[in-house]
Amino acid sequence: MREVTVATVQMKPALGQMEDNLVKMSDYVTKITAQQRVDLIVFPELATTGYECGKNFTDLAQRVPGSSVNVMAQRAQEAGVHIAFGLPSKEKVESIIFNSAVLIGPDGEVIGDYRKVHLKDEERMAFRAGFRYMVFECQFGIVGLMLGYDLAFPEVSRSLALDGAELIVACANWAKPHQDEWRTYVLARAYENSCFIAAANRVGSDVTYTFFGDSMIVGPRGQVYASLAGETDPKTGEPVEGYCLARLDLSEVRKCREEFQTLQNREPDSYKAIVKKY
Repeated sequence: MREVTVATVQMKPALGQMEDNLVKMSDYVTKITAQQRVDLIVFPELATTGYECGKNFTDLAQRVPGSSVNVMAQRAQEAGVHIAFGLPSKEKVESIIFNSAVLIGPDGEVIGDYRKVHLKDEERMAFRAGFRYMVFECQFGIVGLMLGYDLAFPEVSRSLALDGAELIVACANWAKPHQDEWRTYVLARAYENSCFIAAANRVGSDVTYTFFGDSMIVGPRGQVYASLAGETDPKTGEPVEGYCLARLDLSEVRKCREEFQTLQNREPDSYKAIVKKY
């Protein structure tokens, strides 16, 4: 057995308030790791800023590593845990920014980062698209990163799986009313690739979007190990902030891939239409 304990956090970032959001994220790390041993904690997409920042993303974007990453790196080191979260990032050119996810190791070092490839709606006006998918070797196994809308494209998770990902981390800002779509995609990506999916989706509202949460951890046969679906405030009926946690056996990935042969029975020569522009 190759056991790993994963937690997915759904939170409401305060729009544009990075310090407040980092405090909230830090509090979640402390709370989760105080209760039991955890290997990986996953936060939503753009967890440090919120989603609808518009032109302000240019001022909010930071380098990787930068101050926000350094804060979470310190928390990771203190707790001895891997942390994945979303943030706006930039390179040397201040005006070129990306919707990114970062994976930090329990030693406080950045294991890797990913720039969102599939941008949606107003994201296209704020961010430049990434162009490659990355997998990262962690102490417990091989992890792939994706962000939000990437989940709608089976090519993303398939690329990660073919590169060896056993656990795919999906940091998301998936908005109402598309909860059925969200759940279907998460389950399908797990089934298709015989892998685990740790999907963290935010809650609350920004300016025009409202988010429903339903963060979950799913196994290679679509089994839901943990979920925050239906967790609502009894007074308002709105989805609540919180986290779900599950202990996984990564050896199930190889077992399922050998049994169901989803990757082995592919016929790439027949898939030429996939790489054509629509």
